[in-house]
Amino acid sequence: MILAAGLGTRMRPLTEHTPKPLLEVGGKPLIVWHLQALRAAGIREVVINTAWLGDKLEAALGDGQRFGLKIHWSHEPAGQPLETAGGIVRALPLLGHEPFLLVNGDIWLRYHMTTLRTALAPGKQAHLVLVDNPAHNPAGDFGLQGIGAATADEHAVLMPKSADSAFTYAGLAVYCPSLFQGLSQGVRPLAPLLRDAIATGRASGEYFAGPWVDVGTPQRLHELDAAIRANDI
Repeated sequence: MILAAGLGTRMRPLTEHTPKPLLEVGGKPLIVWHLQALRAAGIREVVINTAWLGDKLEAALGDGQRFGLKIHWSHEPAGQPLETAGGIVRALPLLGHEPFLLVNGDIWLRYHMTTLRTALAPGKQAHLVLVDNPAHNPAGDFGLQGIGAATADEHAVLMPKSADSAFTYAGLAVYCPSLFQGLSQGVRPLAPLLRDAIATGRASGEYFAGPWVDVGTPQRLHELDAAIRANDI
């Protein structure tokens, strides 16, 4: 599932007429980088949720055939995005009963997503990819126990952040649908569900050294585009 329902308020005026995932870096839209990475990882079906300018997203990407994928669309009210967990709950009928990969539509990274196909260990409901804290999130989001062993192929225990272990959630994860089943539809953030999963040992994580960019402002978009074109990232 690709999250593409945000309003893109920090990216205005660029997002007044263009949904943020369709903004381009390196000659192609942000969301196309994801679609190509998912296809390379052997994934064949993708759910995309939309809210703001969702019709333009669907018009641009269609059914996904030209990317070698089948895209399922989950449309949300344009004026009130449901937040991450709310969007997932709404899309559960499209996602099925098996674990699914989730990626934010407004990030850019070079991560081999094939490794995530087997990332969710027995008994776990969430596996998060974490990165070094960027300047706009210096305090981080979560901690990792045993970070020295946390690679793309090894799991670490996901913990609340602390002074000794604080990393930023990359917007890339694997979730089990059971984490969301039974929840009512509506506006629902993801963080409380993750905190509960961490407290009960149902979440794991891994550290990713990058490259990774949260493309949240016009300046970051411009800098990322320039870096890609100059082969500096």
